[in-house]
Amino acid sequence: MPVGAQPQPLTFRWHRTEGHLTCRHSLRGTGRRRLGLTTAVPRNTASTIWAVLPRHGPFSALAPVRQRPEQMARRTQAGCFPFRIECVTNSFEIGPVQVGAGRLFLIAGPCVIESEAHVRTMAEGIQRITSDLGIPYIFKASFDKANRTSVHSYRGPGLKEGVRILRRLAEDTGLPVLTDVHEPEQCAPAAEAADVLQIPAFLCRQTDLLVAAGKTGRAVNIKKGQFVAPWDMKHPVEKLRSTGNERIFLTERGSSFGYNNLVVDFRSLPVLRAMAPVVFDGTHSVQQPSAAGGVSGGQPEFIPVLTRAAVAAGIDGLFLEVHDNPAQALSDGANSLALDQLKPLLEQLLAIHAVVTR
Repeated sequence: MPVGAQPQPLTFRWHRTEGHLTCRHSLRGTGRRRLGLTTAVPRNTASTIWAVLPRHGPFSALAPVRQRPEQMARRTQAGCFPFRIECVTNSFEIGPVQVGAGRLFLIAGPCVIESEAHVRTMAEGIQRITSDLGIPYIFKASFDKANRTSVHSYRGPGLKEGVRILRRLAEDTGLPVLTDVHEPEQCAPAAEAADVLQIPAFLCRQTDLLVAAGKTGRAVNIKKGQFVAPWDMKHPVEKLRSTGNERIFLTERGSSFGYNNLVVDFRSLPVLRAMAPVVFDGTHSVQQPSAAGGVSGGQPEFIPVLTRAAVAAGIDGLFLEVHDNPAQALSDGANSLALDQLKPLLEQLLAIHAVVTR
């Protein structure tokens, strides 16, 4: 390429496989080749970036650069060939919340709808905190906790009443709403009120449920099963994408570690993030499943430790079950964060996020 010439209009389209990035291209008669690239391209920073491809040598040396094309001419003298790269990302909007765009967002609320008055109190209380701190916020609550340990545990108001409560809450507060679904038949009615349908961790491999959620067109949060390897989450993602729905994000919530215990392997975050935007669930990760005599226990004192580590490792959003009185919560109180502890924790996490993303 002559010095000063513009880069050729070739485009790399990125594909996520096996936890790393690959691409396809056609160049100088070499045909289409599949390339494993070891240099990470910045995600969700712009629709187009520029990169330099060596004229001779391994394609794995592809290096993203920030210069504009006119600033790159001198680099061609060093045997490099500049190209435009179109980043194919999973950034999308959920109401006013931009997912995967570099700004940390929060999903928070009680585990289950205890009453209409209570979810309103929680939503408005959390909304005041997030507004003060400038954090995009999605409210969450479940209409039915179908996976409670005991048949005697409170499950929620049910689908019909739960949808009514969540719809009215969304209309009155303007907040996006997330709720979980357990059966394919719940997806369409739940989508009438919810902006995000959540696939519970225990059900993350259920094909019919994933497909039904995807077909609603709503954003879908897949919680990684406690029993699933991070790289195997590509299969639930593919099931959802088979419906044409690309509005997907994944949530890490810990892995089974022996009986009645979970541990977080933070290596999972970059693996999952190669597939879709990633959220870290800082409250279910400290859960002790079924460890408290017919209900789950928890170690909420470790919520700040794990969430700080997750933000430092690199996540797109944070998931927290928050309650104004965890000791009296009707579900998952043992691993919930107290409402009065939310603001100081978020202040810490925003400070860490600012450091690791600058």
